[in-house]
Formats: sequence, structure tokens, C-alpha cells
Amino acid sequence: MTPKWVKDAVFYQIFPDRFRIGQGPTAHPRPVPSSFEPWEAPPTLRGFKGGNLWGVIEKLDYLRELGFNAIYFCPIFTSTANHRYHTSDYFQVDPILGGNPALVRLIEEAHRRGIRVVLDGVFNHCGRGHLAFQHLMENEAASPYRDWFHVYKFPLGAYSKSPNYAAWWNNPELPKFNTANPECREYLLSVAEYWLEYGIDGWRLDVPNEIDDDAFWREFRRRVKARNPEAYIVGEIWGDASRWLQGDQFDAVMNYPLGRAILGFVGGDALDKDLAAQSGLGRLETLGALACHNRLEELFRRYDWEIVTAQMNILTSHDTPRLYSLMRGHLERVRLALAMLFTLPGAPTVYYGEEIGMAGGHDPDNRRGMLWDESRWHKPLQQTVQKMAALRSALPVLRYGRYQYLYGQDSHLAFARLGEQESVVVTINASSEPWRVHIPLHGVWPRGERAVDLLSGQEGRCAGGNLEDGLLEPFSLAVWQARK
Repeated sequence: MTPKWVKDAVFYQIFPDRFRIGQGPTAHPRPVPSSFEPWEAPPTLRGFKGGNLWGVIEKLDYLRELGFNAIYFCPIFTSTANHRYHTSDYFQVDPILGGNPALVRLIEEAHRRGIRVVLDGVFNHCGRGHLAFQHLMENEAASPYRDWFHVYKFPLGAYSKSPNYAAWWNNPELPKFNTANPECREYLLSVAEYWLEYGIDGWRLDVPNEIDDDAFWREFRRRVKARNPEAYIVGEIWGDASRWLQGDQFDAVMNYPLGRAILGFVGGDALDKDLAAQSGLGRLETLGALACHNRLEELFRRYDWEIVTAQMNILTSHDTPRLYSLMRGHLERVRLALAMLFTLPGAPTVYYGEEIGMAGGHDPDNRRGMLWDESRWHKPLQQTVQKMAALRSALPVLRYGRYQYLYGQDSHLAFARLGEQESVVVTINASSEPWRVHIPLHGVWPRGERAVDLLSGQEGRCAGGNLEDGLLEPFSLAVWQARK
């Protein structure tokens, strides 16, 4: 079983340092600096811009108005890196982000608005500033923490290019935990439990495949679900995740393959494949409608349907170029990709700023400060997200309904979402020419019924087992509902 609320979720991913600088209580036992990079200056690998959780609290109403009811945060714990994947203290929210008091208030204010909060769990590695690793650096073989890490020899060479210990991607800043050590293992599992007591709604797990230990993740699930049976456990797995999705480890994964299928279909010849290839997305292919469908259907068949409806469906993230840049600034394609995301099984997830058309290439350029000057927003994108989120909320079939292929040729795709009470038909025109819809319904609706596009209000008709007379403008999408 997966958490029921996730099927109804629309996620917004926030990179905390870059979302908003908010005003909160200044009293804190640790000094908080006030000198940061200019907000709109090009982001740098090492620079901090000073975004914090107080800023997120100030914009919770903005998120709710757009239809988002869940937030996935990149790491928020004390760290020496702006992205905070270099954790120094797993039991403290970074003071720059507002400390633990800011998280308490954030959870309270988010839950009051019906917004869930999922944190990023980095359990494969920590930063050099972590107490256990600092202790090991100072005391070497005499440290009681020596077995918490994979040490090859001393000295550790923690500031050399070739460290004498296992590190993620051999980066000396990221020593890898030895999760086979019982004390280390218990420490990490206690972190997962600790923040659930604060009221968080789940964990997104960073590079969980690097912890090549199914027993660890089974115990992780047992401990998390014991604290909160409805807690969401979603792993960062970029490919086939069958190993982790047998019901005893994760609830779901970040569904990058689904995002790649949408990008390949909607992006077409405009897609910046070179930009994508140099990122985690890898080499993207231009996909016709049938090829896109085949990719999607294979994904939907690969996992149990309970998991399919709980997947974190994404187009982009902090690890990829931004959607606007991948589409080379073609706003109509950006808009269509976002709309299509909301019509497929699984929880749609939007990376901060994509709803206003922010640009961004490779890390760190894809992590720019959020634009709050509304005159620079591409508001049709916002309107699309808001409209699609409202439609998904209003139609249970878009959240729970089965997927059935109806038609696919060139840049024209049609599929149905089938529910017990009703079914809808989605038609997508990913071409630069209008499309007069004439597609087989394969028994989805009875003959003789009218059909109404819930987005534009235009009417079509069901005749001879086909949906006819609907007109889709270039790069547009329709969601058809049968009417008596």
C-alpha cells in the first residue's frame, strides 16, 4: 500500500537557498550571516543567496492558489554547501534557513493550508563537517567512529584529490557512510524517525541505490511506517526501479523516464538535446506519438498500479536544465509539456520557477534565485498549471483512472483515463498545425453522446465509435468528457 494522499498530490519542488528570503524571528543560538550573493546574480557553485524557510512560509498562499498541495524540499539540514547535500548535523535545520523553529512554523502553516511537507534524506554520505567524520579526521584509528566510514588507510587525505576513504563519486567532501555498521545504521534510522515526530509527511531519498542494501531500506520502511503509516517514501532512481518497488522498500520513485517521454514527444525538433545530454537526463530522443505511448505504457505495466498512481512524476529538477531552456524558449511547448504532466497517472511535480518560465542550463545555472517580479513572469504558464491542477482535483479519474491508449500518429496522441464512474479522453496536438480530431474510442463511451473539452468548452461528438469534430490548436491539449 502507498499513502492515499499522494494520489491526490500536486508537488512543488523547492531549492531552499534560492526560493525567497523571508523575515522571521532573529533570536537563535547560532549567528546567522547577512552577506549573500545578489539574488539575481548568476548563481555560483559555492555561493549562497540566503533563501530561507521563512520565505517559503510567506509564499504558501501563492502555492495553494496555483493548486499545489505538497512541497518536496531539497535538503534543509546544517551544511557547508548551498544545496545542503553535505550534511553536517542531521538533527538541526541550517541556521541560515531559520533553524528548527522555522521548520516547526512551516509545517504548522503548511498543514493548516492542506499542504504536505516532504524532506530530502541524504543517508548515503555526509559532509566533511559532520561530527563523526571530524572526529575521525582528528583521531584517525583511535576514533570510535572509524567504522562509520569506509577507510582505506591513514591519513585520510580529506583535502586531497584522492581521499583514502570511500566518497560519493570520489569527492572528498562527501565521505560515504558504512551502513553495515550497526551504530551508524541506527543513527541514520533515528534521523528518519526524529523528523517524523516533527510532523513531516515523508522522505525523498537521495541516491538510495548507492546504499546497496535492501535490508537497510526494508528496516527504514518499517521504522518510518511505524511512526506514520501515511508517510511517503520516494527514492531518487533514474531508471528501472523494480528492485525497490516490491512493496517492502519505497512507495515510489522520481519518475524521470516519464518526464523524458513527455520531453521527447512535446519538444520535437525544438528540444535542446545537447543541453540534456550533459545532464542527468542523458540523451533525449525525439518521439512520435506512438513511441511516446509505448514508453508510457511500458512504465505503467512495469510496476503495480498502486505504485504507478503514487509516482513522483517530473519533467525537471535541481539536477537537470530547466524546462524553458530545454525547449529553447518555445513557450507553447513548455505550456503543453506542463499540461500533459497533469493528465497522466502519478503525482505531477513542478520544479520551482517552471510555472513562470525561468531559464537555466547546467548546475548551478538551473538553481537561480526565484523571480518575484511579476512583470517578468510568463503568466500563461502559471494559468496552465493552475487550470490543470484544478481539473485534476475536480476529476478523480485523472488521479486514479487507468490509462488506455486510443490513437497515436506523428505528433497527435490520444488516450483515455478510465474510472468506475466516468472516463475522460485526452487528446494532444504536439505539432505547429491545427488538428481536427477524429479518433477511435474503442468503447470508452456509448455512441451518440456529445463530448465537451473541459479546458476550452468546445464540443465534439461520438459517432460511429469515434470522437469527431474537435479542433485542437497547435501545441494544445484537450480533456474530453461525455455528455448526454
